[in-house]
Amino acid sequence: MTDYKLYYALGSAAMGVRVMLEEIGASYELIETTIDMAKPRPPDQLALNPNGWVPVLIWGDQAMYECAAISVFLSDRHPEAGLAPGVDEDARGRFLQTLVYFSNSVQNAFQLNYYPDRFADTPADEPSAQRRGNRRLNETWGVIDEQIGDGRWVLGDRFSAADIYLYMLTTWLCPARGQPPVETFPNVSRIAAEMEKRPSVQKVYADRIANGAA
Repeated sequence: MTDYKLYYALGSAAMGVRVMLEEIGASYELIETTIDMAKPRPPDQLALNPNGWVPVLIWGDQAMYECAAISVFLSDRHPEAGLAPGVDEDARGRFLQTLVYFSNSVQNAFQLNYYPDRFADTPADEPSAQRRGNRRLNETWGVIDEQIGDGRWVLGDRFSAADIYLYMLTTWLCPARGQPPVETFPNVSRIAAEMEKRPSVQKVYADRIANGAA
């Protein structure tokens, strides 16, 4: 019996959750789905997340969605993996703050660029939403880059699920769409490069790494 099931699609936030499962050493089953909004979602997925988004994590007869929430849940459920500070540790606040910022601010900026129809009244207004998304990507990644400073990881000397989340988000950056290249943010870029050395990332992002994506 597997520990977890994960609704999964390449290029989605489910890839970050899969890296976490690899870091934890849990057994899991991937349930393939899609992030193409023009294609139907499996009814079982929609029953668990009516938004139709991934990741959706299942364990036993329970399930949850939202990548930041799943990251906290898995970190706390598997403390032996060392993916999060404990609730009484000083770094806990920054850990939670960063995950929520990734989810609410950085990901929102990506959505403005990739899904402008969600933010514009008419198709003619969509390019404006896309441009605003790219400006927000520069702003939000700049905040994270400054927060990292000269720390080895997001939380300083301590590796955590925040670094997994950071790497996942950097894989979405597409300069061809007017988005900033990861090299614009040297501290973010440094952590992303370090993340690519980890066996968990090498496995989950094997195709991307093999193709030489930055």
